[in-house]
Amino acid sequence: MNLDNIQYCDLPFKHWEFKNCIDDLTLKEISNCSIPDGERAYDGTRAADHTGLGKDGKLRLFITKDNATHFPYLTKLINKMQSYEFFIKMSSILKKDLSNSYVRLEVIGDKKGFWLKPHKDIIEKLMTMMIWSNPYLESENLGTDLYDDDFKIVKTIKYQHNSGYFFSSGKDTWHGLELKEIKKERRCIQINYVSFETDWPVNNPT
Repeated sequence: MNLDNIQYCDLPFKHWEFKNCIDDLTLKEISNCSIPDGERAYDGTRAADHTGLGKDGKLRLFITKDNATHFPYLTKLINKMQSYEFFIKMSSILKKDLSNSYVRLEVIGDKKGFWLKPHKDIIEKLMTMMIWSNPYLESENLGTDLYDDDFKIVKTIKYQHNSGYFFSSGKDTWHGLELKEIKKERRCIQINYVSFETDWPVNNPT
């Protein structure tokens, strides 16, 4: 992962955008990997019932120690995020202590009808990063919508292949996705540093 050319933005809240951050093999793995499929029910939340246990909540692909061998390049990306050098760099950028955090990575394939109501991430998500993979040439308007406190869209981060953004959740970090046309699939990965336990703790030598 290359974050040497990140761009800081402060409206409507602090976030950082980047381009050309991962290699072609990782992008190919994101684009081609199989996500559990089935009947989906979209209600404006990622899990489709607010708990993660609903129809769409069961159709999510998290990279874990159990399936890591099937995703060698995504596992390598997780290992990069775990590394001391990388999480210290991210801690400095975000001005947030990540020394006791864990990495979580999910491959996402949003289908026709998906939308996300304006929301702020749970406090356990210390950092949220989205990286877009757009193998189906979907509209650039399918990136994340950023809102002000009145839930008016201030900015839409473009859905461009091999680009993305990250931020740390706060009191004003309202984001979502208005209902827009998805022709085939909105493919991406979401990476978090989280305070709860996953298979991937950061490599803190202290």
